[in-house]
Amino acid sequence: MRRFDADYLDATREGMWADSREALAPLELDTRERVLDVGCGTGKLTAVLAEESDGEVVGLDADPGLLAHAREVGPVVAGDATRLPFPDDSFDLVVCQALLINLPDPAAAVREFARVSRDAVAAVEPDNSLVTVESTVDTESRLAAKAREAYLAGVDTNVALGADARDLFTTAGLTDVRTRRYDHARSVAPPYDQAALEAATRKASGAGLASDAGEIRKTLSDAEYDDLRAAWREMGRAVIEQMQDEAYRRTETVPFFVTVGRT
Repeated sequence: MRRFDADYLDATREGMWADSREALAPLELDTRERVLDVGCGTGKLTAVLAEESDGEVVGLDADPGLLAHAREVGPVVAGDATRLPFPDDSFDLVVCQALLINLPDPAAAVREFARVSRDAVAAVEPDNSLVTVESTVDTESRLAAKAREAYLAGVDTNVALGADARDLFTTAGLTDVRTRRYDHARSVAPPYDQAALEAATRKASGAGLASDAGEIRKTLSDAEYDDLRAAWREMGRAVIEQMQDEAYRRTETVPFFVTVGRT
């Protein structure tokens, strides 16, 4: 399973569901008595579930460091998504967000979700092949697309799962499977916050690209990677220059697909 630190999870989920929660309507959160958020990370989705439901919301994650953050939201349990530490029919809704795309065997997790749920299972999964980047720096969109293409070809899990989660649900025996799309847009504009400034610095140093170097290098030669890294750093310097003039703007849109099925 791919793992991420708290800073990464907070940055990529910042503002998610703040604009609209319409795509979560099929979860029928206002009727739920007991909800399990599997792979809860720092508890971003857990907090949304707790706001929308009067019932008990429990977070579960395999990483004790992340659970330390999620514990501030509500009760948490340490556990493996493919071997949930609960008896059958313990919850009336089991849900995850951006978890299945990081599991080597997502089907096993969905089967476990179905086992411990007495009513519904839901997954909120992105399709990272459909991510778009719009930027005032001319080269940023092109370089982001090139890096993403190489990353998708080199990563070991299905990070483009998105709407295809419905196939896992059907195979697991879930019925009445439905899917809705939610586009999560993350924008950078003046005045720039600390996170935006740090992201620009990581671009200029090449550190942002280096974080995915293991996957990217599987599909690019050393020379191709070095060329990409040099162009990436040059792009980062252009970002910083535009920030100094308060002219830099960037919007990244990640499509998420909310899939819900009945046990």
